[in-house]
Amino acid sequence: MNKQPFAFLIASIAIAIIFGSLTTMQAEAETESQNTASPEFINVQDGQKIQLQGDGKPFKPANIKQSDKPSDERGIIGLGKDDRLPMLSRDYPWAAIGRIEGVKADGKSDYHCTGSLITEDIVLTNAHCVVDPYTYKVSKEIKFRPNVINGRSKDDKDTAVVKKIIAGTDFKEANALKNDWAVVKIDKPLGKKYGYFGWVSLPTSTMLKHREKFRMIGYSGDFPTAETLKAFPYLKAGEGLTAGVHDGCSIFKEEAGSLFHDCDTTAGSSGGPIVAQIKGKYYIIALNNAERFDADGVAIENRAVKVSFLNRLFGRR
Repeated sequence: MNKQPFAFLIASIAIAIIFGSLTTMQAEAETESQNTASPEFINVQDGQKIQLQGDGKPFKPANIKQSDKPSDERGIIGLGKDDRLPMLSRDYPWAAIGRIEGVKADGKSDYHCTGSLITEDIVLTNAHCVVDPYTYKVSKEIKFRPNVINGRSKDDKDTAVVKKIIAGTDFKEANALKNDWAVVKIDKPLGKKYGYFGWVSLPTSTMLKHREKFRMIGYSGDFPTAETLKAFPYLKAGEGLTAGVHDGCSIFKEEAGSLFHDCDTTAGSSGGPIVAQIKGKYYIIALNNAERFDADGVAIENRAVKVSFLNRLFGRR
């Protein structure tokens, strides 16, 4: 196996585990009565034989209003070079984004990532959020909490358990980063209540032309930052418990099958969607999956996964 690509992932996973361990106990207590059996893992070859139900079109529930703004707050100042704003909206499409919360196969290490509803009961995230890229083992337990803001969902009873996983890689292959995706089936049809995103596989040339037109949303382990808290002092639940939204970021190149983007992000935002608004509707165009760090620990490049695999999985050739 070629280990070089995981220079992008090492820091991301380690930090996600640290931050996730501080918060997962609350979610576990709130969902103690749920069945938390280990999810079934299905490799991508077998997964393509399954007829997943979904048409790639976004869905907004009738009783949820739509808002283009992640927050209705005004007068946000002093955020410096970090362009992320907190996702404070319970409206669509923000409601369709949530936290993936897992326990690794050893039963000791907790972590979190980001996931997005793409059908009533299917969530899109990264493969490394459900499979350890170093041990190749599937997480012992995985849950999805929708629309987490300041540590809480709109209804804590809506925490869902992941039952099945189809992943693009088990990390035993070379250049696994380009296939670092997973779709997971949850035990509740949360998309009926919270809505879900569509997806569209845009040509890379089209994405490169539309600079500063995309949004990236994720539960980064360093967010809300100290500067953000100056403007939003009530976000006291902790880092990684309110999503950050970078509105106006770009895809700037493709290399070795991966996309590269400049959206502000770090550990915990793995699996976060990069979103485009097309004719007033919201589509996922790429999937954040990795950062590369310099010697001082500063992220210098961000990678994303193409979403063309969804067309194959859902029979949309």
